[in-house]
Amino acid sequence: MDSTTQLPRHRQRFFRRERRSVPAARAFTRRALLDWGGTARADDVLLCVSELATNALLHGVPSGRGYRLHLWLNTDRGLRIEVHDSGNGHPRARTGPNEDGENGRGLLLVEALSDKWGVGTRRPGKVVWCEFGPYARTGGVLGAGRST
Repeated sequence: MDSTTQLPRHRQRFFRRERRSVPAARAFTRRALLDWGGTARADDVLLCVSELATNALLHGVPSGRGYRLHLWLNTDRGLRIEVHDSGNGHPRARTGPNEDGENGRGLLLVEALSDKWGVGTRRPGKVVWCEFGPYARTGGVLGAGRST
């Protein structure tokens, strides 16, 4: 059975709890961006997908389970990325990483690169999401970047 759903403006896929799922999530997202016709902020999107998938893998997915990646493109609101996992707890961006530490920067990157991010509950577990938008045809799927 194929665990991928592909509608014109929505894609989702289930990933098992294994290291190769993070590059697979990036490849899945890259393909969706190409199919949707633009990549103006693709590097930012792909980095955020990597960070959210890695967090789910390391902190949110119990052994023997996985996580689900959802991508939605709405021409008015932009691109929304959601990572659903069955783990407990709600992640928070730290105020600053330990300068000598090798981790702790993921959600800081998501916060810096995306236009908006957050955490919601689901049964079981949680959904961590971020948004890039709005859609701008002249700038491709993801427009010209965040406004300040």
